[in-house]
Amino acid sequence: MNDEEIIERWKENAKPWTFAVREGLIRSRLVATDAAIVDAILLRSPQTVLDLGCGEGWLARTLVRQRIEVLGIDVVPALIEDARRQGGGRFVVMSYETLADHGLPETFDVCVCNFSLLGGPVTKRLVAATAKLLNQGGSLIVQTLHPWMACGDEAYRDGWRRGSWLGIDADFAEPAPWYFRTLTGWTQLFSESGLRIEAILEPLNPETERPASLILVGVPVS
Repeated sequence: MNDEEIIERWKENAKPWTFAVREGLIRSRLVATDAAIVDAILLRSPQTVLDLGCGEGWLARTLVRQRIEVLGIDVVPALIEDARRQGGGRFVVMSYETLADHGLPETFDVCVCNFSLLGGPVTKRLVAATAKLLNQGGSLIVQTLHPWMACGDEAYRDGWRRGSWLGIDADFAEPAPWYFRTLTGWTQLFSESGLRIEAILEPLNPETERPASLILVGVPVS
């Protein structure tokens, strides 16, 4: 399991993923996590947003309707092509490695990663690079699986895990692996990247009254 395998698996699953998002087949998104990330972004009152790992572009389109300028990047060409067809925002095919190495010719009020930090070493490189992508007063907002809920029966320590499409009724191929981080792992990642965690949010699933996700808001250390 590695960062390269994540990309290959997502290329194979781009079409069924887009179908699942458009058809509302992911229950946790409908009842909790979609609204949670939008609210967390709007609370910062941004004029510009960089959507890192934008997928088929739903978040960018939602923010554009709030008169926010959005640039979405993703490494999967099929997802970017679909995002462009739907309109709303600008969309570019780009890997996290390329972004980390070369940056962008513009900066943003918010960089957001909505369930899109799945890798190991590449995630460290990307998060470290975000400080240079932010305007003064800007923030990085990350929504991810809540580690206490996602750990399951495995040991509570950082490391690679097998992926799953459990609970999503779509014709997926093999799921991508992902790199599990404990709450300590996430806080250390932000700290090592020169970011101070300003807020930790735990949106609840109203149907289970258990955490639906973890949202971290980080700002560059001045």
